[in-house]
Amino acid sequence: MSEYSAVEGLKQVQESIRRAASDHGRDPSGITLVAVSKTFPAEEIEPVLAAGQRVFGENYVQEAKAKWPRLRERFPDAELHMIGPLQSNKAREAVELFDVIHTLDRPSLAEALAKEIARSARKPCLLVQVNTGEEPQKGGVIPTEIDAFLEACHSRYGLQIEGLMCIPPAEDPPSPHFALLNTIAGRHGLPMLSMGMSADFDAAIQLGATHVRVGSAIFGARSRPSK
Repeated sequence: MSEYSAVEGLKQVQESIRRAASDHGRDPSGITLVAVSKTFPAEEIEPVLAAGQRVFGENYVQEAKAKWPRLRERFPDAELHMIGPLQSNKAREAVELFDVIHTLDRPSLAEALAKEIARSARKPCLLVQVNTGEEPQKGGVIPTEIDAFLEACHSRYGLQIEGLMCIPPAEDPPSPHFALLNTIAGRHGLPMLSMGMSADFDAAIQLGATHVRVGSAIFGARSRPSK
């Protein structure tokens, strides 16, 4: 995608978020756009940063390490979110690099993150991923186990959890999944709801999303995988 079209895509998404918030009686300032920059090189991200976007999502620690230190030299107020599966052996690098981690989903990762947060001066905001569709190929805590997992994060690992994240099954209407996540968050007093992507963020906003993760509607289609 060209610089012009990426910036235009950003503006269109921002306007769509404002419109959805208005339609559903919400304050647009309560909804954070996470621009998903995974697989896109630094030179394609820079124009979006220059246009004022400051919150970005990446899926892979190594890819983020390769491009974000230099970008942050120019834009030190950029906020980086880990939105992909996180291996426990990458916890140290993730804590050092990311401001928010959306994909805490198992005890071994909770233990690894707790160790690195205690060791370092950094304390990223943590969200638990919920596998609302109970899909075996997808990460996340299944809904029937989420209460116990959140309690373990607090009591066993000493972690402060700020919210929840989900990715509904591709073949399902997303709204019931968003509603379920909202219900769980409300039950636990969690303020952050990371849900909704390019195709369904309007429904997510209607159902309480505080963070929407949008990539293709800004940057265009991804032509290559990245690790």
